[in-house]
Amino acid sequence: MSEGSKLREPTIRIENVVSSVTLDQPIDLLSVMKAVPDMVEYKPEQFPGLVFRLKKPKTATLIFASGKMVCTGAKSETLAKRAVRKVLKYLKDNGILIVSRPEIKIQNIVASADIHARIDLEKAVFALGRTMYEPEQFPGLIYRMDEPKVVMLLFASGKLVCTGAKREVEVKEAVYRLRDELEQKQLLYYE
Repeated sequence: MSEGSKLREPTIRIENVVSSVTLDQPIDLLSVMKAVPDMVEYKPEQFPGLVFRLKKPKTATLIFASGKMVCTGAKSETLAKRAVRKVLKYLKDNGILIVSRPEIKIQNIVASADIHARIDLEKAVFALGRTMYEPEQFPGLIYRMDEPKVVMLLFASGKLVCTGAKREVEVKEAVYRLRDELEQKQLLYYE
């Protein structure tokens, strides 16, 4: 840790969890639309999937005739799984036959973080490696981490965006690892 540093706990917030669901059966989307018209949006001429919106947890689940589903908008892995189960319960309770057990996989977690220190992005480009930084195009530095395998966006303000994680624990690990590396390489400035 550098002289006089004021290392603080990072603030981390999960913004979006995207999960995929596989049902080993086809789904009749017109029947779903008729069964729960107030909860779905289905315009097959514009998009082949049906959008099923929940208020709690606030999510949107795309349902395709193949039985594949994609749930977005959840703020945790637990809420993503809960949303999928809730959608399937709505379908069953409204006469849609669901015989197979859903296979739910977390595909991507997007999180925001603040490490409470300014980052010298110009020096970070060279110190970190596997980066891309074109400040005239975009104010953030893009850093591809190997372990955990995520992509981090770093901003001079100390704000971060983490994407590509499959588990919440990977987000935390990536933020702390990056913060510690930036601190060790003396790329953080405390105000």
